[in-house]
Amino acid sequence: MSGTAQRSGTAQRNGAAIAVVLVGVFIAALDVLIVNIAFPDFQRSFPTASLTDISWVLSSYAITFAALLMPGGRWADRSGRKRAFLIGLTLFAAASAVCAAAPSLEVLVAARVLQGAGGALMTPSSLGLLLALFPDDRRAVAIGLWTAVGGAGAALAPPIGGLLVQMDWRWVFLVNIPIGVVAVVIGRRRLPEFREEGRAVPDVLGILVLAATVAAIVAAISQGQDWGWGGPRVIGLFVLGVLGIGFTGWRARRHPAPVIEPAIVRIRAVALGNIGTLLFFAGVGAMMVGSTLFLSGVWQHSVLRTAMEITPGPVMATLCAVPAGLLASRYGVGPVGLVGGVVFAAGGVCWALMTTGEPDYVAQFLPGSVIGGIGFGLMLPCLGAAATLSLPAERFATGTALSSMCRQIGMALGVAVVTAVLAADTGLGAFHTAFLIMAGCSLAGGLALFLIGKPRDPAAATGVPGQDATATTSPAQDAAATAAPERTPATAAPKPGAADVPTA
Repeated sequence: MSGTAQRSGTAQRNGAAIAVVLVGVFIAALDVLIVNIAFPDFQRSFPTASLTDISWVLSSYAITFAALLMPGGRWADRSGRKRAFLIGLTLFAAASAVCAAAPSLEVLVAARVLQGAGGALMTPSSLGLLLALFPDDRRAVAIGLWTAVGGAGAALAPPIGGLLVQMDWRWVFLVNIPIGVVAVVIGRRRLPEFREEGRAVPDVLGILVLAATVAAIVAAISQGQDWGWGGPRVIGLFVLGVLGIGFTGWRARRHPAPVIEPAIVRIRAVALGNIGTLLFFAGVGAMMVGSTLFLSGVWQHSVLRTAMEITPGPVMATLCAVPAGLLASRYGVGPVGLVGGVVFAAGGVCWALMTTGEPDYVAQFLPGSVIGGIGFGLMLPCLGAAATLSLPAERFATGTALSSMCRQIGMALGVAVVTAVLAADTGLGAFHTAFLIMAGCSLAGGLALFLIGKPRDPAAATGVPGQDATATTSPAQDAAATAAPERTPATAAPKPGAADVPTA
């Protein structure tokens, strides 16, 4: 075979493999917001369930996804990224089938837990596979594709969800099954396998404790109104949450492969970036539930109309994300992130001040949606850059998983707080409170990024013992200066080298 024919065959194989990976990224991103659109229909299908009970359809996925992201990434590196991705995709599709057939809310929530586990295997392994499928000098393109496809999934979720829910909310889950099956069949043939040798076994006890900790705090907030904020069950859950946080910190200093690596969070930019991510996405969770239930409940709009009315926000976020990344690379994540947090908060304040019980979408809701979408687009690349790009290349995937974990925990907490507010009062004032919660969390997240300060240019802040773990350095220089760890390819696929990570 000629060299040209060989290159053509390799390109076709890589093209099919890249497409399979991106399909997995797309459906995982789609499923977060598309389920949010079906929230009103869940209430109609399970009329005996309270609003806080139904909120677990969202929270159970977020908690499971958050707790398993980092161990899922480590297991993928150790056992094979292709294997982890395909198992995750298979589990995600199978769980979608159970969700679609769920005869009760309890079964639906349990299936969402399985979906979260599948997503936690897919997400870190998808980025690892995608980086391996691109040459070293095209790594920035790979990360850009991975981010853009995830953003497209979020932007398209409201209109797609609105259309599917017109038939039945179960179609929100059914749509994942044929896509997942086709992707698994093609992926088994086309995806190369990569693994890293010598990885320590993940901390299973730490994983379970972290999941239980988040679940306890979310349950305490969600059920506080029904059980009584001063009741023994609520207080007991908060105590368990505090003990779990303490145990997680203690365990992280003693286990060779903890859920959260102390060396990473000792880096100032990473720590503040992840705090900002958790706070900001608590505001996003508040926005998701508050806006959907306001449009469908207070204004009595159909699910399809609600979905279309929400869409301008994600579209604006997608359009603004790339310019925001360029601004962050020039001026730093702190100033741009603070502006993004303020603008997103302004969207929530607009809704709180302008919305009334008399529907007027263009005058009352659309301005806040557009403003909030711009703020989201400004904030998102800054959060990702702050939380990961001060890390050396061999810890980039771990940093990405930690950032995603904080994102999901934040969303679960935001959903829990807003559902608790709306469970106590379904009037217009309660929704205004939800929008102000959105604004407050966003401002706090933007302030956390601003506290990072301007980048400096000393030696790379790797967080490795013996080096300066508090310096904030140029992400591009940090990534370029550190070679990626040796990987053992299971097939004759291109071998990753030093990561060419974009600066935003």
